[in-house]
Parts: sequence; structure tokens; C-alpha cells
Amino acid sequence: MRAEDLLPAGMDQIKRNGVVIRKGSVGAFLANAKILCDHQAAPEQRAIAEHDLLATLPALRALGLFEVLSVRDEALRQWLAPHLRDADTSQSRPL
Repeated sequence: MRAEDLLPAGMDQIKRNGVVIRKGSVGAFLANAKILCDHQAAPEQRAIAEHDLLATLPALRALGLFEVLSVRDEALRQWLAPHLRDADTSQSRPL
């Protein structure tokens, strides 16, 4: 599958499993994850990154990102774990 097969040219979002997935969701997740992994990031910057990263989780789960990839940074993986479990419970879907 190519990127344009998932999100054709001229479209900024798609809906999968009832979740709107905006173009750039994966890139935004990665940018925010890098900030959270940066121990020198300012507290304000980290707070914004946390908020924005959490906002991308429903879209990333709808894409199946965490079914095929895992977070390598231990601290970030531990921080994400309860948020991913909460999503599992609310969606009644096993990992």
C-alpha cells in the first residue's frame, strides 16, 4: 500500500473505525515523542507535547500503529502504557 492509497491527494483526513485520522498524525506523534524524550526540554514544552501526543492516540490506534510498532524509549513507553490500557478498556478491544 502506498501513502496515496490510504489518503488520496487533496484529502486532509479519513475516518476509520469511527475515528477521524488527520494527515500528519504520525508525524505529530513522533515530533511530540522526541520532545518528551528530550530531558532538556522546558516543562512548558513538555506539557504541550504531552497534551498533543495524547490527542493523537485515538487516530494512531485506529491506524493500528501500536499493533505493529513499539516505543523504544523506556520512559516514554512507561508513560504511554496507562493511556493505551485506558483506550483498550474504553474500546473493549484486546491489544
